[in-house]
Amino acid sequence: MRMQVVDEDGAARIHEASLALLEDPGIKLEHEAVYDLVLEGGASAGADANVVKIPRRMVAECLELAPGEVGLANRSGTVTALTAASAPVYWTCPGMSIQLAGVNRDLSSDDMAAMSRLAERLPNVGGVFGSSLKEVPPAARGVVSLRVMAENCSKHIRALSFSPEGAELMAEMKDVIGPHPWFSVGFTAHGPLRWTRLALEIYRRTAGHGIPATINGEPMAGASGPVTLAGSAAVGNAEILAGIVVNQLLEPGRPVIHNLGLAHVFDMRTTVAVTGGPENALLAGIAAAMGRFYGLPSCSWVSTESMCPDEQAALEKMMGFHAHAAAGCSLTWGVGQLESEMTFSPAQAVIDDEIISYARRYARGVDVTDESLAVDVTREVGIAGTFLDTVHTAENFRSELFMPGLLCRERRAQWEAAGAKRLDERAGEKAAELMAAPADDPLGDDERRALRALTSGFMKKL
Repeated sequence: MRMQVVDEDGAARIHEASLALLEDPGIKLEHEAVYDLVLEGGASAGADANVVKIPRRMVAECLELAPGEVGLANRSGTVTALTAASAPVYWTCPGMSIQLAGVNRDLSSDDMAAMSRLAERLPNVGGVFGSSLKEVPPAARGVVSLRVMAENCSKHIRALSFSPEGAELMAEMKDVIGPHPWFSVGFTAHGPLRWTRLALEIYRRTAGHGIPATINGEPMAGASGPVTLAGSAAVGNAEILAGIVVNQLLEPGRPVIHNLGLAHVFDMRTTVAVTGGPENALLAGIAAAMGRFYGLPSCSWVSTESMCPDEQAALEKMMGFHAHAAAGCSLTWGVGQLESEMTFSPAQAVIDDEIISYARRYARGVDVTDESLAVDVTREVGIAGTFLDTVHTAENFRSELFMPGLLCRERRAQWEAAGAKRLDERAGEKAAELMAAPADDPLGDDERRALRALTSGFMKKL
């Protein structure tokens, strides 16, 4: 049940606008080696320092190199294939703080471990996202976070990169677990039409290892992009195309994910960067359309400006998860996200997992077949009969009906007898239980020692 935000003609027009921007005024690459590499690949120098003008022929050649299928492996090597048309995959989110029992505090390594165990046990979550760890020096936060996630979760890991040296060590850490892509990396253009040295150096140091890379455009409509959604999409898409060019020149055939879904809008009254508005869902729909246009997996996020798991969070996140799935986004992160990606809430993560189940059931739609129409069953039951005890009901109710694990479907007396708890209270209790138990699939001793030796050695160098 796909909702088309822009059709193929609209995607083609956004593509053409992006190509026009890459040719004039071009894009700034704040990295001398990468700048030279792109010039050698066929671009021309722009009017300002480190600005390149990328011709459409060069963009087309690099898009041709990018594989249409991106494999994201779990720790044991089982691969989930992402394509422009694959079923949506969901991840947790990055953050700087954690909210427990309504109280926010800085994230720690122990929190990252608990968050990873929670992600392991949420059935709709396909991967865990790194976070900023307060007690770890900034340059090492990426590698420590990667180690902690690997020790506590067997699912795919999306590592955060805080320093070029840390990114280089991550590439070395990959081989400790195996050659399969058990983690991926990514970075965001700081536009408009600009890639920073940090972003480009992280792409450079992780190239050559078969590590999938998310290429993020993050225009803010009205601030770092035109206030019109189509205009911002054209800017963000140009940034992503430039990022794909860079990555294919660094590693021909590198698996990349087209991520325009990070785009958001600027609230003109509050000056807040909005991540949970209807425009964000529309921009994610454009992201999915551009992924299909290029034959690449697409990516987006679902967020909220709410500070706690309240009605606003429910409204914005339900709309987000439904709209992103309906638009056909290949990959969506944001499970547990509050406060515009600043805060991770375990209670919200449990609620989000339930929202995804709900949205997935709706997206599955209705099958109209002889079996589902059940004319013979209805004749057998007859007028004023019951279907409760039929074989047809027993065989089909689990697959046909949404079965919530958290939502209230009790009578008032039962609800009151259980403490009359709100949804966020029940979710918080469930999250605490899931996080408290040891890892289901702990890392092997040899792998654990090797990862710890690498990260501790890196910390000593710092």
